[in-house]
Amino acid sequence: MNKLVKSLMIAAAVTLSAGTTLAAQAQDTSEAKNLDELLQLVEKNRVSSRELNAEREREFTAARADKQAMLNRAKQQLEDEKARGKRLQNEFSENEVALANKEQELENAKGTLGEMFGVVRGAATETIGRIATSIISAQYPGREDVLESLSEAKELPTLEELEELWQALLTEMVQSGKVVKFETDVTLLDGGTETREVVRLGTFNLISGDQYLVYNDTTEQVQPLGRQPEGGATGQAQEFFNTESGYEGVFLDPSKGQILGLLTQKATLSERYHQGGTVGYVITAVLIIGLLISLFKLITLTGAAGKIRSQLKNPDSPKDSNALGRILKVYQENKSADPENLELKLDEAILRETPKIESGVNVIKIFAAIAPLLGLLGTVVGMIGTFQSITLFGTGDPKIMAGDISMALVTTAMGLIAAIPLILAHSIVASRAKSIVHILDEQAAGIVAAHSEKE
Repeated sequence: MNKLVKSLMIAAAVTLSAGTTLAAQAQDTSEAKNLDELLQLVEKNRVSSRELNAEREREFTAARADKQAMLNRAKQQLEDEKARGKRLQNEFSENEVALANKEQELENAKGTLGEMFGVVRGAATETIGRIATSIISAQYPGREDVLESLSEAKELPTLEELEELWQALLTEMVQSGKVVKFETDVTLLDGGTETREVVRLGTFNLISGDQYLVYNDTTEQVQPLGRQPEGGATGQAQEFFNTESGYEGVFLDPSKGQILGLLTQKATLSERYHQGGTVGYVITAVLIIGLLISLFKLITLTGAAGKIRSQLKNPDSPKDSNALGRILKVYQENKSADPENLELKLDEAILRETPKIESGVNVIKIFAAIAPLLGLLGTVVGMIGTFQSITLFGTGDPKIMAGDISMALVTTAMGLIAAIPLILAHSIVASRAKSIVHILDEQAAGIVAAHSEKE
């Protein structure tokens, strides 16, 4: 095959050379002016073409020898590489056998160390999970990074790695029983960061001032709660934070922040109030109006009672500024009348004063009766909304029904809360009004009796 290719290459070269020679002859011939010159040119070109062909033949012969030498070298290299491949294949097979023998020797040498390797990997993995979610990492960050290589290792652990595992477990155990104050960066709710002094209560709580903090193990950041717990929890946190020595009570979260997180989702008093909706607002308006009327009546009746007591001290000079004075004036205007007519006149005067004294008292009573009825109305409206939610969405998600149920219960409670103080206010105002009317009746009866004795 190689010889055929070489022959074709030589033939192509000869053909190209002949074509070049003929082209040159044709050009020289075109320059000849007569036959003699033409003959000379042809002879000359034949000689030069013959020399040129001979030169090219020598060149091709030399090149052929070079190509043959290159071919021989390539064949020799091929043979060498084949021999090397066989040698490497034999070495690879021998190494596979040696490696299998060494692995078996390693397993025999490890003995029960393999079980320790599994225990160490399991302990390292469990320790990483515990450390990553522990609030102690807020004070000692990056502790789990050292153990990651140990948990993912495929070979026996070194003494240094075992010491790191032991150190991590010991640190977690010791620090879980300490109350420590340290400084760290706190990521605020608005995205900013500031350095704060933080008190860590073992593995339970992080406190800064009157705020409870949580450790976000995902971002490895200390953050305040979205909303602080209500009641005395924050006050006790402030007192505990400021305590330098001695003992001070504080709320602990054994769930490492989960209970505090749930407390932030608990509705506040304001949110529960607004859950009552329109009915709740109406109940509030009824309560406020009723209390304002009660307060107004209590003030006016107290003033009227004071004026009547002043009038009792000076019955001979009646005044129009109080109910008793106006009744005494009726007596003075009818001293000459007989006892029966005088009694009728005095009763008439008392009847004129009674509506002024008792005005508004029944309104308070009506409001006290309306408030629980409005609460019942809110309950009915909330249950109607609950059944509508069940009709539309089913009972798969209780949160869908929670809003309407909250309205039903909140309005009921609001109705009762409004009715209780209104009933109490009505009782106080009504008793004060009755006491004034009783004084007027008592004084009128005394006047009639004294007049009858004079007669």
